[in-house]
Amino acid sequence: MSGSSIGSIFRVTTFGESHGVALGVTVDGCPAGVPLDEKIIQKELNRRRPGAHAPTDADGKATGSFAYQDIGTLNPAGTARKESDACEILSGVFEGKTTGTPIAVVVRNENQRSADYGDIARAFRPGHADFSYQSKYGARDYRGGGRSSGRETLARVAAGAIAKALLATRGVSILAWTSEAAGVTCETFDADEIEKNDLRACDAEAAKKMRERVVELKARGDSAGGIVECRITGVPAGVGEPVFDKLDAELAKAMLSVGAIKGIEFGAGFESARMKGSEWNDPMRAGESGPQFLSNHAGGILGGISTGAEISFRVAVKPVPSISLPQKTIDADGVEREIEIHGRHDVCLCPRIVPVAEAMAAIVLADLLLRNRASRA
Repeated sequence: MSGSSIGSIFRVTTFGESHGVALGVTVDGCPAGVPLDEKIIQKELNRRRPGAHAPTDADGKATGSFAYQDIGTLNPAGTARKESDACEILSGVFEGKTTGTPIAVVVRNENQRSADYGDIARAFRPGHADFSYQSKYGARDYRGGGRSSGRETLARVAAGAIAKALLATRGVSILAWTSEAAGVTCETFDADEIEKNDLRACDAEAAKKMRERVVELKARGDSAGGIVECRITGVPAGVGEPVFDKLDAELAKAMLSVGAIKGIEFGAGFESARMKGSEWNDPMRAGESGPQFLSNHAGGILGGISTGAEISFRVAVKPVPSISLPQKTIDADGVEREIEIHGRHDVCLCPRIVPVAEAMAAIVLADLLLRNRASRA
């Protein structure tokens, strides 16, 4: 299988399957001297971790106010699969800093229940990659989807933690959140609220409504999609390659490589199609620390290169395809069947996509910032 790597200088390769022994990642090209240890990576993995948990700190303790009396501390949007996702750095770090050599990180699987998938070993689950994998390879790992499982994203988050550590030394910050889920849209923005609710929404009132809607869908055996937004600050002007490796193109590729993400827009996005040039263009003025943009319809990127303004984008997250309602499909012999999917699955992926989106953005920026060193003498 090819296509498991991303990046040119900051090169990330993931490996492992959902129900295999372990998943992991190698990161080649990270400069020496970046502060890094397992706690830094674990903090990010805990944000993505499966199981009925609120977001946790580096020591695995729940953070924020998540306890609603109707269902206790359970996160109704998440899967009931419980994994510690404890990471182990195998190489590339010595005495708390990167050495400049390849960094390898591994996470062992602990709570697989492959028997849950026995009934669909030969049937293709609607909305999943079962049929497309079978068509390409003539074989597939039906236990949780193998490489197509969302669990593969833990390796991306581990690599993203390394990329974030590198970006922190350059003053770059990345923040993502759920702006819409289960048909409920955030009306206000409060960055401090994001890690205080189990939907990772930026609006406390909207988060309560999202949660109520998710609980309803879970009871019905159905699922929901949503929108995750991301803002990146501290990226200097001039980052990105001007033709095929545009900054927005690389970010789009990274985001769309996540199985649950089905669309992306930057700045004004699709609303740009309804605007006039006089409305869309971002005026500039001179500032004490350099040029300033009076608006940001471009999302901080022009000609595929960063402008120095805040980079902003939104991604569309599809509904979880694993639902317990009856669905029509066919099996490997082409026989029509009706199946119900059992097992432990998320209801809405948005809160777990938040750290994944941040990770993928960090990986792209780490790579392009390192490539930028060769742009001028």
